[in-house]
Amino acid sequence: MQKTALITGALGGIGRALCAVFQAANYRVIGLDKVKSDDRDHLEGDLRQMCLSQSYRSEVIEQIRGFLKQSHGLDVLINNAAVQIVKPMDEITLEDWYRTLDINLIAPFLLAQELLPELQAASGSVINIASIHATLTKPGFICYATSKAALVGLTKSMAVELGAKVRVNAICPAAVGTPMLLAGFEEKEGLFKELSDMHPVGRIAEPEEVAKAALFLASKEARFINGASLEIDGGISSRLHDPV
Repeated sequence: MQKTALITGALGGIGRALCAVFQAANYRVIGLDKVKSDDRDHLEGDLRQMCLSQSYRSEVIEQIRGFLKQSHGLDVLINNAAVQIVKPMDEITLEDWYRTLDINLIAPFLLAQELLPELQAASGSVINIASIHATLTKPGFICYATSKAALVGLTKSMAVELGAKVRVNAICPAAVGTPMLLAGFEEKEGLFKELSDMHPVGRIAEPEEVAKAALFLASKEARFINGASLEIDGGISSRLHDPV
């Protein structure tokens, strides 16, 4: 029987890779994104796009359940959608906090909560796309880093709560070569090389590498992995940046 994956943030750099990798593995993929776009060349087969203004609105859940009626359940929920607000501490507003926590933390929980019967029916798993910022961060990322640290905590708590019913894991990537990141380095080749060289492997990650890690975590081969936070960071979290 064909497996089903629900992927949020399906039109982003990592989201597109997740959709492609899971489709190539013969998953039926339901793509969820708040962005309206006619650029759907990467969306083939049975992938659906839905506009999402509030990630946990009941009508969106009902739409998802409508797509799942032809499935045996939901094999994997990938909470990939996120917002990254970069501001110094004295400029952060209450609205910044609400938006960040709504999208990066509350929506993943509520999607998993609402779709728990479908996940349990398939003995499925939840994969939260967190970030290296959950443990290592830099100035300007207070909202983002806090939300990702909380997402890792949520991952562990849900894994303990759900036990053998539904596995819950997180992936914590370092810099990933998404179109958004690469656009920020246009005509800044020197800075991009510096960023790449900071990773002991000598480069940043490709979106497909994050997606393939998610595919592994969703597989039977990973059935004893639960509550884990997989670091895909090229070794940067093990490296001191003191002068050498």
